[in-house]
Amino acid sequence: MKLVGERRALAAAIMAFYFLLYGVMAFAQLAPEFTKAFAAIAGVYGLAFFALVAGYFWARWFAVGVGLYGVITAAVGMWQIGAEPVLLFIGGTHLAATVFLWGQAMSEPYDGQHKWREKFHMDDSAVQRLGRSVIRAGVSLPFILLYAFVPRPDSAATALSLAAFVLAAVGLRGLVRLRTWGVLALGAAGALILAVVGADALGHGLGALAIRPTIAGGMLIAAIAPYLAPIARFVTAA
Repeated sequence: MKLVGERRALAAAIMAFYFLLYGVMAFAQLAPEFTKAFAAIAGVYGLAFFALVAGYFWARWFAVGVGLYGVITAAVGMWQIGAEPVLLFIGGTHLAATVFLWGQAMSEPYDGQHKWREKFHMDDSAVQRLGRSVIRAGVSLPFILLYAFVPRPDSAATALSLAAFVLAAVGLRGLVRLRTWGVLALGAAGALILAVVGADALGHGLGALAIRPTIAGGMLIAAIAPYLAPIARFVTAA
């Protein structure tokens, strides 16, 4: 399946659709308690759309991560309440965006560019490792945002969740620039969100509500795992 330009356009259109949908929901304040969450998620989709159109080398990976976030959200929702039409639509459109962006041919306009590979001295193995980490971070960011803005009486948990998001966002920025501090920030974000979810679950009995942020924390830890051994070897050698 080639049609690279068409597939990129369709994937970008799906990201733009959800950016507009959540943006309108936030602007109209259809659910006032979730206005901040809707605005934040709109920002994630807006970034994915803009990056795809701009052709940033990491854009395909990030958009795939956002697509998988939607697939996981729909799957968890169907597990909890059944195969509702809205969940089938969400899951189907996000899966379509992910499939449109998948494959070697689709990588050529993005991570297949030689300029950035030469700049960072990246071979194919290093590119694949970075790609997997960016995808996992892309899955995690929306989950952390939603968890941070969910209405709750505990302001400390909200502040810590927002701190985890800031660490994750900064870490992702550092990761695509191949900075060690980016890996450490992502790891700190994963550990922090898992700690907050654990405390919330013990104190308030979150139950099923803890599934999504737990996935996010696990994904962030998995994102940095391939880099821990090289960092340890560097520190030991120093």
